[in-house]
Amino acid sequence: MNVDIIRQDIRGLSDDKIFLNNAGSSLMPVHVVDSMIDYLKQEEQFGGYEVANRNAELLESFYDETAKLINCKSSNIAFATSATDAYTKALSSIVFKEGDVIITTIDDYISNQITFISLQKKLNLKIIRTKKRSDHELDLEDLENLIKKHNPKLVAVTHIPTNSGLIQDVESVGEICKKYDVLYLVDACQSIGQMFVDVEKIGCDFLTATGRKFMRGPRGTGFLYVSDKILEQNYAPLLLDMRGANWTEYDNYELFKTAKRFEHWEISYASLLGFTEALKYANTIGIHAIEHYNKGLSERLRGNLRNSGFQVWDQGNNLSSIITFCEPNGDLENIQKVLKENNVFFSVTYKNSALIDFTNKNINGIVRLSPHYFNTVEEIEIVSEILNNSLKSV
Repeated sequence: MNVDIIRQDIRGLSDDKIFLNNAGSSLMPVHVVDSMIDYLKQEEQFGGYEVANRNAELLESFYDETAKLINCKSSNIAFATSATDAYTKALSSIVFKEGDVIITTIDDYISNQITFISLQKKLNLKIIRTKKRSDHELDLEDLENLIKKHNPKLVAVTHIPTNSGLIQDVESVGEICKKYDVLYLVDACQSIGQMFVDVEKIGCDFLTATGRKFMRGPRGTGFLYVSDKILEQNYAPLLLDMRGANWTEYDNYELFKTAKRFEHWEISYASLLGFTEALKYANTIGIHAIEHYNKGLSERLRGNLRNSGFQVWDQGNNLSSIITFCEPNGDLENIQKVLKENNVFFSVTYKNSALIDFTNKNINGIVRLSPHYFNTVEEIEIVSEILNNSLKSV
């Protein structure tokens, strides 16, 4: 993996700019952007239908590239306009009844938690959250006991919580769900693109992801993985259109066989093409090489921050390319000021976005840095030195 060549593929980089917000929305490679512009120019000349027909084979490669990335078949993949779009379509395919139980974690993404609460309010479901062990990992024994006690309709886990560097043990959760034949939904929004994700090893029924984060695709893109078991059992989103089924009788339809039944017919084909190019880009480099490189960067940055005296809030045995921290007194303002002055791109999360996790940690917010494979060791050291000097001056 040649980082210098990779950096040449990014128009958004410059000598005075360090981009460390890949967990928010990353920088797209040149070819991703150019492919979208070219497609829109074709639509300008010939109209959307004609251009889609001319590019049918290229557009179809989206499913092959996604399948290659996560180790499944192209028939298991549906395009989505976001991870949340994919997530809600998966949920809508499950026939919940009053009193049904959803088991999730205290680290689940804010939008997922709000969706669960919405279902609880509308359908009178019950939400139960698993405990954590003293080492901050999921308490798998507690999870199994909860499954035996409550016979849940669904277990839902976020692979990497967006406000923490923790990588959760989704494979062990999958083994437990398989043992008790419980539906299993994984939010891989932050793991797809920064590390290898294998749906066969995870054993999930559904997995959701976005294009704009570590995949380095455009906003307005994502995907949903649907297992063969779910497809064979005729799960489908609550509200279908002609992308999902064939109208066979006046009052009946026949579901299409693949995960495309979870799509809507009208999408932005320019965005789909851009996401396809981002997938090809990551697959060409190799996700294992990306994961190895990212691990080195994140460990170096996390260690530097701890050595400088910052409070790092990434807790667990297996950590990712998301680094969350604050000053020893909990302050975020000075960190933000210094990073902005030095043209370092980052994000900040406050308590309302991670209510349970941040309450348990007794913090009101964190600064989040998220390096990726186009960042350099030199950039990590520069940012570390900037932050170290800022803490000394306080």
